[in-house]
Amino acid sequence: MSAEPQKVQESAGEIVAALVERARAAMAAYENHDQARVDEAVTALAWSLYKPENARALAELAVEDTGLGNVDSKIIKNTRKTFGTLRDLMRAKTVGVIAEEPERGLVKYGKPVGVVGAVCPSTNPAATPVNKAMMALKGGNPVIIAPSPAGYHTTAQTVAQMRAELKKCGHPEDLVQILPAPVSKDLTQALMNQVDLAVVTGSQNNVKRAMQSGTVAIGVGAGNVPVIIDSTADLDDAAEKICASKIFDNATSCSSENAVVILDDVYEAAIAALERAGAWRCGPEEIATVSEKLWIGGKLNRHVIAKDAAVTAKVMGLSAPAQAAKFFLVEQDEVGGKHSFADEKLSLFLTVYRAKDFDEAKSIVRQILEVTGKGHSAGIHTKNPDHARALAAETDVVRILVNQAHTFGNGGGFNNCLPFTLSMGGGTWAGNTISDNLNYTHFINITHLVTTIPEDKPSEEALFGAYWQKYGK
Repeated sequence: MSAEPQKVQESAGEIVAALVERARAAMAAYENHDQARVDEAVTALAWSLYKPENARALAELAVEDTGLGNVDSKIIKNTRKTFGTLRDLMRAKTVGVIAEEPERGLVKYGKPVGVVGAVCPSTNPAATPVNKAMMALKGGNPVIIAPSPAGYHTTAQTVAQMRAELKKCGHPEDLVQILPAPVSKDLTQALMNQVDLAVVTGSQNNVKRAMQSGTVAIGVGAGNVPVIIDSTADLDDAAEKICASKIFDNATSCSSENAVVILDDVYEAAIAALERAGAWRCGPEEIATVSEKLWIGGKLNRHVIAKDAAVTAKVMGLSAPAQAAKFFLVEQDEVGGKHSFADEKLSLFLTVYRAKDFDEAKSIVRQILEVTGKGHSAGIHTKNPDHARALAAETDVVRILVNQAHTFGNGGGFNNCLPFTLSMGGGTWAGNTISDNLNYTHFINITHLVTTIPEDKPSEEALFGAYWQKYGK
């Protein structure tokens, strides 16, 4: 009885070993000592998805494959994320001499990390594989993609198009490969075990297994973004941004707002602004009905995950006027636990909390993040920079966005400084090794060439003087 699982595991290991061998051969043939050729390869990958007909076809295929999100949003995701990431990558040096600091006697050399295993989610079966592949190849590395089984057809087509573009400009096609169908946990685990770097987006189970694989791993945390609307906020601007972000791709993004905390003195006015932006304010009976149907057996109801608003309202038994709304407000008096409205919902429900003052608003945000999403992100709509700074100082997340739509800002924006990415680390708060947006720096090793400089040795008095004066020697 015990021999069969071992046989399956060996088979998975053998399949992955062959892919890794091909990846290493491709890496040996890759002109990854030449920044111009590397940049050309990265541009080829970007064009394979950014090309308008490809962006649309893969968006349509993704929705057909997974049943998640909507085509128009996925087209935007395929193009905007790819364009922004290409912008970032074209500005960076990653191979050969990447920095010189003569005053410090230092020269830095960028070098590959090796074969990258990229585990990708069903929510972005085209955009995430291209995003990770661009970063991997920018560092001089090959990549093997482990797609979600639900999005396999889309990811396989995406990989085929990346390979075709690489071939067109004379780069080894095996710089980008994909696990063969049917993808299984055994195959994905074997990949994480055998590569030099595993980069995991999506399932927190996959993230944990990558961390336990013995391979150097980068995983990202779960999102569950809460945002504050304070007394100084431009309410209509905040509502429009929250709406645009919440409904984008039917709330599939880990950066989608899941809760809004509104200060008491602007509460009703903010609710009215959200209604003008397209929200439906659920009544007490509707909230009770949604609560019963949103989680089934401890799992989110698959019939509303990333579904259109009309579909969601119908499944939940909401009224005809509600079915015409863009998203739904569920007001709560207190923060619940797992499988409550405080949890990540991956659907068009936005939980609303009322705070008596700003201190209570910050407390509610922290309580929400303790349920799910600690380390990931939070935000505030305000004209008071002190409020933004206080939220950042007191909240254990990697990102605090101010007056921004989270879905369009968390993963990089053209009007903020964050690197474009589809994978966002949550630091040790989320059990992650990075407290940053995944970017090219995570795909290179650096050799430091160190030469001598004039001695930089301060006196004992300079270092210990203040301490001696206060406490004695």
